[in-house]
Amino acid sequence: MTGGASAQRDDAWTRARVAAALFAVDPLQSGVTLRAPPGPARDAWLALLRAYLPEGAPMRRAPLAIADDRLLGGLDLAATLRAGRPIAETGLLAQTDGGVLVLAMAERHSSATAARFVAALDDGRIELARDGLAGRQDCRVGLVALDEGHEPDERPPAALLDRLAIHLDLEGLRPCGGRAWEVTPQDVVAARARLADVVTPHEAIAALVVAAARLGVLSLRAPLLARRVARAACALRGGRVVEDVDLEVAARYVLAPRATCLPAPPDETADAAPDETDASPEEPKNDNEGRAQQALEDVVVAAARVALPADLLARLEQGERSRAPSPRGGHSGAERVSARRGRPMNVRRGAPRDGRLSLIDTLRAAAPWQTLRRAETPDAPPLALRIRPEDFRVRRFRERRGTAAIFVVDASGSSAAQRLAEVKGAIELMLADCYVRRDSVALVAFRGKRAEIALPPTRALARAKRLLAALPGGGGTPLALALDAAAALADSVRRKGQTPLVVLLTDGKANIDRAGAPGRARALEDALSAARGLRDAGYAALAVDSSPVASGADAPTRKIADAMQARYLRLPFVDAARLSQAVRAAAISA
Repeated sequence: MTGGASAQRDDAWTRARVAAALFAVDPLQSGVTLRAPPGPARDAWLALLRAYLPEGAPMRRAPLAIADDRLLGGLDLAATLRAGRPIAETGLLAQTDGGVLVLAMAERHSSATAARFVAALDDGRIELARDGLAGRQDCRVGLVALDEGHEPDERPPAALLDRLAIHLDLEGLRPCGGRAWEVTPQDVVAARARLADVVTPHEAIAALVVAAARLGVLSLRAPLLARRVARAACALRGGRVVEDVDLEVAARYVLAPRATCLPAPPDETADAAPDETDASPEEPKNDNEGRAQQALEDVVVAAARVALPADLLARLEQGERSRAPSPRGGHSGAERVSARRGRPMNVRRGAPRDGRLSLIDTLRAAAPWQTLRRAETPDAPPLALRIRPEDFRVRRFRERRGTAAIFVVDASGSSAAQRLAEVKGAIELMLADCYVRRDSVALVAFRGKRAEIALPPTRALARAKRLLAALPGGGGTPLALALDAAAALADSVRRKGQTPLVVLLTDGKANIDRAGAPGRARALEDALSAARGLRDAGYAALAVDSSPVASGADAPTRKIADAMQARYLRLPFVDAARLSQAVRAAAISA
């Protein structure tokens, strides 16, 4: 490792340590998202945070599959059966009141589960109304969301991310000593004591709001969270009034990770000398205040610009929002409720034949009524527990359907060899993680006067390589036949419970119509008709224009994309990695 790389690693780890101190100064009803796989860096950061927290403050971990009764509280079944009356059990959120809750694998949590944590962060208390119980419990907690996503789109739910002040990325880091900003737990304790007296001037608040707008941060919570971090930074350095250096810290930790655009350069005309002939006597004072405010805003934006994610430009080039998670948490394929398989959801009243019986929840439903039921039937045989049909609870499951990407590849003409080679590479890249994403791929190739399914939907990489290796190219362009074949294959995929995604890769120069006769005009009309058929069937689609000549809105591939209501992507020089990335992005929104 070079000296420069080592220094960058040290600086990154130092920033992570500073983030732990900033969060520990004012942790309640805020949080940190920690993007890192399990390893020494993440463990060291959590241990550091533990050392910074107040003595005695709880720090608990919430597993991925935590049930509502464990998280929010509910009926204590054993105590209820012993006492013969409902006994409430405190949930994990209430047990962590005044401390920090570590949320494991946050990127896999559903929006419904995230809503529980969001409500706790917003209100600082939970309303318990279940199992015949009613009450209110305090749960003022700080949240550390562990993000173990492998892909850029695998992120925690958006509502949760919006409420977590600091977004940290520890991937590739190793804990080290750091070169500056040695903050001791005693420093954090002193800062926590000073925090209530820290004042934020109006000019500082305005600078944060304007900087957020210039960085394309749409959330109104971001400036508020930035103000909290700025106050914590001020308290850590021993100040009483938030200054420029504190705003710079807030910009780096809060605003920069949320940026969705590059900020415009400072307006140099604002520094130009005012026209003395038009100036009134009171204007110089206002101008000085305006320039000072502008300078403060530029300082905040400049600090955020330094900390912008390294891949922001690449993501902007692809039309993606910065770090924007998908509503489904980055997984492909639609979801459906299942009675037998999938990830457990909630329980509901029902007969055992309607799904899997949840024994514990059935007992919970029956427990509060035991005293009353024994009184109703005093002559009945003595039973430990009297369960009636209305007590039965069955668990529901959420089953995720995988996505089947159907590549419809133009194998005609002289460029077919290169195009097919890149498509083969993209398919192999997608198959590499099929087992994780439950995706499958298929290939419809068209050339000459026919279109054929060269590769049926599969996840088998070896089989795909063997079939793709023998795929020929050359001949005419029967685009309409290919789209018809893709529609039939998509229908078959949908019937099997998967979500089809049609990926058309062509230059759009159709010259064979549906009847197999040559003629460009008729062939294009047939292709547009077939494309509209895909649209009417509701299939998601991506049209990749491989034509080397740009022709704007009149490009035949764009017309076909519009007819399919497909996303249009022009890649005159297709490469496997970019094509695979584009297909994955389209699959998320399918």
